[in-house]
Amino acid sequence: MTAGQIVCSKAGRDKGRFFVILRTEEDFAWIADGDLRPLAHPKRKRQKHLAPTSQRANEEDVQTDKRLRKLLTNYQTRSTQSAIGGNKLVEE
Repeated sequence: MTAGQIVCSKAGRDKGRFFVILRTEEDFAWIADGDLRPLAHPKRKRQKHLAPTSQRANEEDVQTDKRLRKLLTNYQTRSTQSAIGGNKLVEE
């Protein structure tokens, strides 16, 4: 796993949420999502508790919390749609 990679949490209270890796060190990664974990206070998490994706964040997307939230919201929406066959899940 490398900095800028989008990952999904596999364990903990944030299970199922998407994050961007800000930096890595040994067995740990510092992750942020711009919402619960802003860029100013990233979470340190073991890499074995993260599921990597093939997507990477651009450098400008990781400059502010607002841009980071927008990127991850779009990514969460796309992954949810592909998981349910491209149809949006609508609760009535």
